[in-house]
Amino acid sequence: MFVDHLQLADYRSYVGVDVPLAAGVTTFVGANGQGKTNLVEAIEYLSTLSSHRVASDLPLVRAGAERAILRARVQAGVDDPRQLQLEVEITPGKANRAKLNRSPLPRAREIVGVLRTVVFSPEDLSIVKGDPSERRRFIDELAMARWPRMAGVRADYDRVLRQRNTLLKSLSGRSRGGPPSADAASTLDVWDSHLARVGGEILEARLATLTALMPQASKAYADIAPTNNDASADYKTQLELGGVTQRDELADLMVAAMRERRLDEVQRGVSLVGPHRDDIVLSLGTLPAKGYASHGESWSFALALKLGSFHLLRSDGVEPVLVLDDVFAELDVTRRERLASGVSAAEQVLVTAAVGADVPPLLQGRRFLVAAGEVAADG
Repeated sequence: MFVDHLQLADYRSYVGVDVPLAAGVTTFVGANGQGKTNLVEAIEYLSTLSSHRVASDLPLVRAGAERAILRARVQAGVDDPRQLQLEVEITPGKANRAKLNRSPLPRAREIVGVLRTVVFSPEDLSIVKGDPSERRRFIDELAMARWPRMAGVRADYDRVLRQRNTLLKSLSGRSRGGPPSADAASTLDVWDSHLARVGGEILEARLATLTALMPQASKAYADIAPTNNDASADYKTQLELGGVTQRDELADLMVAAMRERRLDEVQRGVSLVGPHRDDIVLSLGTLPAKGYASHGESWSFALALKLGSFHLLRSDGVEPVLVLDDVFAELDVTRRERLASGVSAAEQVLVTAAVGADVPPLLQGRRFLVAAGEVAADG
């Protein structure tokens, strides 16, 4: 799968731009702030309806414009000429709209997963060094890339969690430190069941994805890092899993844990149990990477997780578009070459770099120069 044409209107710094693309390697070279990352970010957004750079859609719309429009033509494969047209319209303050082959979709999120991407960027360092939310986001995005329906499950979970928290907050103001009334407890039982049902699906997907990912990521880390290269990961949850991995059993564990902590939840007015509270403990050797790994080791671990994601999706039968957003400047020559070797088999690789010489020879391909909102072929 690869993108063979990208068109943007009022997206970020671009009033309008059309970029012809192809399978293989394409590099966008330009000084910082010229708009090269905006191009690959747009492709990521068409894939996931999210950006690795910002949490909100507002910065994605050009200043002074009412909305942004992103379009891409996607070909099924080098030997498969079938094509799809993807389009997303971003309007701040309103729900996004999406089209597939020019036909409107009932919900924009239905476009998620039509195009699959794996994005490497300097922000990936936060997966290793950042808060648990960064690691939850990483594993959820990979799970959604494997099973696009998980985007809807995740949205349902967030909705139920908000509603349950609203109920808990209202009860906290009336409880005076005691247990909720029988009517309130009965209402909470219903919300416990709703949250556990979708939470069990998320946990099942996370556990399955982490189990499948880590052999790939561990090998990638050993290939990238010359020393201290035993990388591992453990899922950290308040539930006593005891080997349980199926959604229904996980949901039962969640319900039991919520009832055990009900008084605490009512007193604090917030949900204390569920995948929104979980973490992934990344380790090098016997020590956790967070707080103990050097900057270079943390970078290598983050890259290994993304390389592992790429190889996992390929083992699932998916050819994702690889985006390498300004990563080579952060790496020494050895790590640059090893990263290039690890991704050279991708059907399409999109690279951004401030200095073209930073890109290893193994990833030489088509090149565009980006300056002042203009994108021009180099030679």
